Amino acid sequence: METIHSQTQNILERFNNWIQESIMVKLFSIGFLILILLIPTAWIDDLIYERQQRADAVIDEVADKWSGEQKLSGPVLVIPFKKLEVIDRGKDGKEIREKVEKAFFLPDNLEIIGEVKPEILHRGIFDAVVYQSSLKLNASFKQPDFKSLSVAEADVLWKDAYMVFGLSDLRGISDNPTFELGTTPLVAEPSNNIGVNTRSNTNELTNDYGYEATPKPATISSTGIITKLAWTGPESFEGNLNVKMNLKGSRRLDFVPAGKTTSVKLSGPWNNPSFDGEFLPASREITDNSFQASWKVLHFNRPFSQQWIENKQELSGADFGVKLLIPVDQYQKSIRTSKYGVLIILLTFMALFLVEITQKIRIHPFQYILIGAALIIYYTLLLSFSEHIGYNAAYIIASLSTVTLISLYSTTFFTDKKLSILFTALLIVFYAFIYIIILQQDFSLLLGSIGLFLIVATLMYFSRKVKWYSESLKTEKA
Repeated sequence: METIHSQTQNILERFNNWIQESIMVKLFSIGFLILILLIPTAWIDDLIYERQQRADAVIDEVADKWSGEQKLSGPVLVIPFKKLEVIDRGKDGKEIREKVEKAFFLPDNLEIIGEVKPEILHRGIFDAVVYQSSLKLNASFKQPDFKSLSVAEADVLWKDAYMVFGLSDLRGISDNPTFELGTTPLVAEPSNNIGVNTRSNTNELTNDYGYEATPKPATISSTGIITKLAWTGPESFEGNLNVKMNLKGSRRLDFVPAGKTTSVKLSGPWNNPSFDGEFLPASREITDNSFQASWKVLHFNRPFSQQWIENKQELSGADFGVKLLIPVDQYQKSIRTSKYGVLIILLTFMALFLVEITQKIRIHPFQYILIGAALIIYYTLLLSFSEHIGYNAAYIIASLSTVTLISLYSTTFFTDKKLSILFTALLIVFYAFIYIIILQQDFSLLLGSIGLFLIVATLMYFSRKVKWYSESLKTEKA
């Protein structure tokens, strides 16, 4: 019995020693720990997205109280006319009924000159950019040719003609705008329904030459400004419109190229504009404290016609303008940095593993877990500091804090100070490598591939003398 008991103890001791000494078991345990650490790494990504959504929500709230993004469309000349409609009543015969339809005309030339004055509003730790702008608009219309639209001159209701000017957010009108037709001042009124959405069951969309075109299944604008013209007939037609407007908005200011030739010139004291939309500026100049930009768009460049009858045409697909956003990139950079979290953990654990097997040092799995936890907490430090002091400074503080913590902890199992210094240098190289990749967006793939290649080559070099199989196993095979 004693012999059997001693043999059993011997087998258990050998098995326990094999578990402690086996390199493969150690590798499997490290791989398992890395898989476990993937769970909090995913939580970090969710936290970054949540903070980014919170920042966007605060910016939207500030913009909503000030005034939203502004898009200017028009002006559009609207002239009603009478039309006879024949209705077949079957056995009761045909009925002729008079109805009123509308013809819409865009200006031949549209010139807009504007100055944008941005302002930064604060809400907690978040900032939102808003602006005040002064706009001068000159539009010239040619006298409509109703013959090309198959409309008799006697049927045109000149006295009911009016102009509409589409505007995204009427709350942005800070002063009463002035409208002048030639030298005659006009009375302008705001409206939540500017009267361009009349019918959608007709197909009478025409271009400049009276030919039918494909109708657009949408609207010009739902809100805007209406001004009546009070013409008495074609002889009282005046096609030169001048508008002056002070407009508030947030984040961006866009324009619709309503003119056959549309020219827009914008300037303002902002050094980080983003020119957005379907057209880039024909010329631009950006200095340390201001910008100037000008656009020129022809009617050949846009997807809508110059005139149409009683149809819901959409003046879209050709918007352009300027976006005034504060360059807040800490969330995007934090997300990109977190994607390398697994790589940092893997490289750190591999460095510890190589030191462990080459220097015959025992590192407990719990010590691996604590180091992995420090590597994950690093990303919460990075995110929280970046919201207050910016990404670059936050990266330096979080990296130095994490490297210092892990280096001091490594002295508890590295008896040789040279090993601790070497391990610290490796961590610094790892974080510097990731930082360079984050900054060099255009070359991140190239630098990352080269860096990983060099890291793998280094691991191969330092592991070249590792005896992956025990001597006893070689002796048994021999």
